Amino acid sequence: MATALGLARRGLGAVAPNPAVGCVLVCEDPGVVVGRGWTQPGGRPHAETEALRRAGNAARGAVAYVTLEPCDHHGETPPCSEALIDAGIAAAVIAVEDPDPRVSGSGVARLRDAGIPVTTGVGADEAWDLNAGFFLTVSQGRPLFTLKAATTLDGRIATRGGDSQWITGPEARAFAHRLRAEHDAVLVGIGTALADDPDLTCRLPGMAGRSPIRIVLDGRLRLPVDSRLVTTARETPTWLVTVPGNDPAVVDAFRSHGVEVLETEADDGGRPDLAAAARALAARGLTRVLVEGGGQVAGSVLAAGLADRVAWFRAPRLIGGDGVAAAAVFGVETLADAPGFVRTGLAMLGADTLETYRREE
Repeated sequence: MATALGLARRGLGAVAPNPAVGCVLVCEDPGVVVGRGWTQPGGRPHAETEALRRAGNAARGAVAYVTLEPCDHHGETPPCSEALIDAGIAAAVIAVEDPDPRVSGSGVARLRDAGIPVTTGVGADEAWDLNAGFFLTVSQGRPLFTLKAATTLDGRIATRGGDSQWITGPEARAFAHRLRAEHDAVLVGIGTALADDPDLTCRLPGMAGRSPIRIVLDGRLRLPVDSRLVTTARETPTWLVTVPGNDPAVVDAFRSHGVEVLETEADDGGRPDLAAAARALAARGLTRVLVEGGGQVAGSVLAAGLADRVAWFRAPRLIGGDGVAAAAVFGVETLADAPGFVRTGLAMLGADTLETYRREE
């Protein structure tokens, strides 16, 4: 199952709206792997189909280790539960059942009805964490949000004059590009887009094709049409999340460059309401969003209760209280109101430190 989970991770950021699934087929006598598969880019083929294709006739009598309950409904392809049965597997070990109402136990039931023993719950915690974004879209109608910050030891993202390149070193920046590759989209606010004119692509060697969708929160459509995000929108998708009432000619100008313009309801400040934006992004098939915006967007995400994961890069420097804070004011009056997190990882990246967290339940 650990191998299957590792295979599943390969699909993160490339398979939405589907979950990232891994499958390993093992012939228990003499105990060798005869097939491996993971969800392919775009969500098809599924992991089980890939593993069965690679195993061929060797799948007969094998045990299938799958990180998520096999699908049991006819869509673009026949159900994976049916494919496993037809291949003649001897048993199945499944990490977690699929909460999707189209499956939700029916895949396990079909296997058992065919006389195939099924064990569930092996590696369940890891499997739930891996596909937390998919599960959130099913249960809450919104994607998972990972808040990423690169700060000094005192939590500053820039000097008082705005100097911020580069707080962290090359190793940390390379890992941040890996995070982009593992998410369906990267989100910034219009302030960051105007100040930095960023590319927001994955620039790791050989991984240009894993660049996420670029999303800008831009209530008044102030992003210049000659910005990098707009001029490259046909190569790497760019979405603007805005509010109703903008000049139709401006909207058409963006769309003529290949930019998607999504309208959501406004919050009290006239900006895109983040809860509504989250629902709109999930409706468009996104399951994992990396938030890379500045302090204003970070504060808004925290205030909205949308920070499910945190990736905090910390450089061994100090700027002081007149520097720009990682998160703008978001209304915490007491410690009881402060969002809590549980640390899930700690790593050294060159001279910098990466701490990862998940939201406290």
